Amino acid sequence: MLVILSGVSGAGKDTIKKELLKRMNNVDTLPSYTSRAMRSDDIEGDKYHFVSKEEFEERLANGEFYEYDVHHNFYYGTSKKLLNEKIASGKIIVKDIEVNGTENLKSLLGNDTKIVTIFLRVPKEELKKRLENRADKPGPDEIKLRLNRFDYEESKIGNYDYVLKNDDLEKSIQIIKAIIENEKRLEDEEV
Repeated sequence: MLVILSGVSGAGKDTIKKELLKRMNNVDTLPSYTSRAMRSDDIEGDKYHFVSKEEFEERLANGEFYEYDVHHNFYYGTSKKLLNEKIASGKIIVKDIEVNGTENLKSLLGNDTKIVTIFLRVPKEELKKRLENRADKPGPDEIKLRLNRFDYEESKIGNYDYVLKNDDLEKSIQIIKAIIENEKRLEDEEV
């Protein structure tokens, strides 16, 4: 089963994913490939595999990605090989992907893999505060770029199985954990 977390940058996707990994036994994650530079708190292979723009484009030309997008001026993509290996392991894969990537994965894998999509909502003013207070401190231009994408991403919530207002972290984690457990139980009953 693949669980996709989406939402605007700063909605809490990564924080929730980390907590689910700590609290649930049969959950794993899948790093994306990206052409953006590593930040001081990044660890290669944790959230991302960092490659040059040229290497990303070469992998893209070789058909190595299920989906990719240019987001905030950088490439991001989901490796076919890595995702197939993770799904074959039988674990529940929790991945944060932006809205276009979610649509692409659903259309490519939806017939063969159970996919559960969850969109995390955050009010625009709260989002601005979160972005300004992030550890990686995006600059004013990057904050503006991310806020400009807010309405577009919010317009896609109708494509999601679940939409959750993330204004209480612990409550959000408990709800998402319950969603995953219930969806897994339903999947197991279908077999």
